[in-house]
Amino acid sequence: MKNIVLIGGSYGIGLAIAELMQTESNLFILSRTAPQTNVRHTHIPFDVTADELPIAQLPAVIDGFVYCPGSINLRPFRGLKLENFEQDMQINFFQLVRCLQALLPNLTASSSASVVLFSSVAATMGMPFHSSISAAKAAVEGFARALAAEYAPQLRVNVIAPSLTHTPLADKFLNSELKQEKANDRHPLKRYGQAQDLAEMAAFLLRDQGSWMSGQVLHLDGGMSRLLVHS
Repeated sequence: MKNIVLIGGSYGIGLAIAELMQTESNLFILSRTAPQTNVRHTHIPFDVTADELPIAQLPAVIDGFVYCPGSINLRPFRGLKLENFEQDMQINFFQLVRCLQALLPNLTASSSASVVLFSSVAATMGMPFHSSISAAKAAVEGFARALAAEYAPQLRVNVIAPSLTHTPLADKFLNSELKQEKANDRHPLKRYGQAQDLAEMAAFLLRDQGSWMSGQVLHLDGGMSRLLVHS
């Protein structure tokens, strides 16, 4: 079985990935709280913003790595302070880099390791009130392409860039029927995303079926980033 490490897998997209991969992988979930389900995994308490990565508790060979922590900090630019940009960069990018640098020997020990990262449709589309998160996610995309080039063929590195997806992080944007209807209408495919949508793509990238894909940003966004549909 492959050894898969999830940073953040207690809920949302990370948990959906764990549920898909549990029967075919040895899952190591690093998060502040353990998943409140019967997913087969090894849980290691870990706060990505405060703790040192517990390398000694992880396998020497890691075949897959998924970084799930993120933020949705939507405010007008004039209302943002430099600290807000720094906070978004920390959780979305700098801590990702820190984890990958620590895990690199374990990942390169695999014959074909897969790294799966998450961006946002806002990294490529100009969207009001997204300046901070757009900057942080654009950093993830540029980093992923460079890392994929540097470590091919040892590592495959790909990014999933979703639009609004129903997870606990996005609950305040979808916590009423009116908000849900408006979110559906903004997408050409007339629905916002579900955690399962992203988990299926992540599982494909972690499995051998995705072994000929690297350096890609996959826009799993209901058509939002590429389609202009007249109502």
